[in-house]
Amino acid sequence: MNDAADREERDTERAAQDALAGDILARDRRHVWHPFTQHGTESEPLLIAGARGASLYDAEGREILDLISSWWTCTHGHSHPALNEALARQAARFEHVMFAGFTHQPAVDLATALTQLLPGDLSRVFYSDDGSTSVEVALKIAFQYWANRGEGRRRVFISFDGGYHGDTLGAMSLGRGSGFFNLFRGMMCQVAVLPFPYTFEGDEAAEDREKGALSALEDRLWNGTHDVAALIIEPLLQGAGGMRVCRPDFLQHLVEMAQSAGILVIFDEVATGFGRTGTLFAMQQAGVVPDLVCLSKGLTSGYLPMAVTVARDKVFEAFLGENFDRALPHGHSFTANPLACAVALRSLTLFAEEDTLGRISRIGARHRDMLGELRRREDVLRPRMLGSILAFDLKGDAAYQSAQSQALKARCLAHGLNVRPLGPTVYLMPPYCITDAELARAYAGLIEGLDWLAAMRP
Repeated sequence: MNDAADREERDTERAAQDALAGDILARDRRHVWHPFTQHGTESEPLLIAGARGASLYDAEGREILDLISSWWTCTHGHSHPALNEALARQAARFEHVMFAGFTHQPAVDLATALTQLLPGDLSRVFYSDDGSTSVEVALKIAFQYWANRGEGRRRVFISFDGGYHGDTLGAMSLGRGSGFFNLFRGMMCQVAVLPFPYTFEGDEAAEDREKGALSALEDRLWNGTHDVAALIIEPLLQGAGGMRVCRPDFLQHLVEMAQSAGILVIFDEVATGFGRTGTLFAMQQAGVVPDLVCLSKGLTSGYLPMAVTVARDKVFEAFLGENFDRALPHGHSFTANPLACAVALRSLTLFAEEDTLGRISRIGARHRDMLGELRRREDVLRPRMLGSILAFDLKGDAAYQSAQSQALKARCLAHGLNVRPLGPTVYLMPPYCITDAELARAYAGLIEGLDWLAAMRP
């Protein structure tokens, strides 16, 4: 009798949960406009009800390994107890205060910690809201830096083919080489796009590509116009452009050439910062110091939107003066939000407490083993890895949402794996807390999906 009553209670609870999930999804269809989504064709979104560690849980309680760290933001894992505590503790004090004319300890502590971790004299922290905005801030700083110095002719920015820096107007201009923003070209600022010397396992032409890219930069810098304000690059890894990797030596030569020519160098470390490439910041592997660096995503471990643009002292000093005309006219309502600052600061301390870089090294070793298997497959092109990132390209259609990449995505999801291919590029970028057993499950599911795709081909 008790068993029957228990079953009835569970059935009633399950029915209520199903009804709630159905209602949420119905209202989502009616009212929500999702990012990077064609609502005319895309299937219904998956309703997530919880998350913990490296896993998401849907409304039915099914576990899904989050193999892309929720758009590359979740570093230490979902719902980390230490980060939960930092958020709650700050919320009990105060949640927000305007940052013009006021300051607060979480913002000052975080700025201090970041500048102590960054190389050189990257010591002036400007807070904003997301990666795209941090890039927008860097562009405005670079543009006004030259205007404040009486060199207003410097209005051109140099970016790289395949680069992606966000989807606000200036960031779109820099990312015109990604192909995402062709519709908006008439609104864009002046950008010169150079070739990006991507490489991969077994690549024998990497050095030639690097020479070509450096030669193109030299031609643009010394053409007699002296109109370049800054060069921007995603150091070591183009993320949304297809997880395309370049080598540290190239990055070093690039920065030396640009800075020798007297132009500013901006590193977009929105995706590469906070351990993704194996070091805390990608720039450390090249041994160079840019003039500006943009950070976001992993800054708060995915908890809250926040970004920073960090400048060298010489850049900041160009904005000092006796009137507002020389000041940077930029800000946001939620600049330096105390909740986000508190979580970000606690996230930084976890790198030492949990030996996060050691965890990343372990993930990289597992990826390295997996590369051997990928290289033996005829349906896989350009296998590569960097830090916690493993990537390869599928043979066939290179469209952003190709039929085979979408089929693989759906197949993996059905087996409890969250992947989101970028065109033909399939990649894993898991939270750093992922276990060896979870990685083995991810690799097995991916290989099964590739075998399934191969069997489907005529």
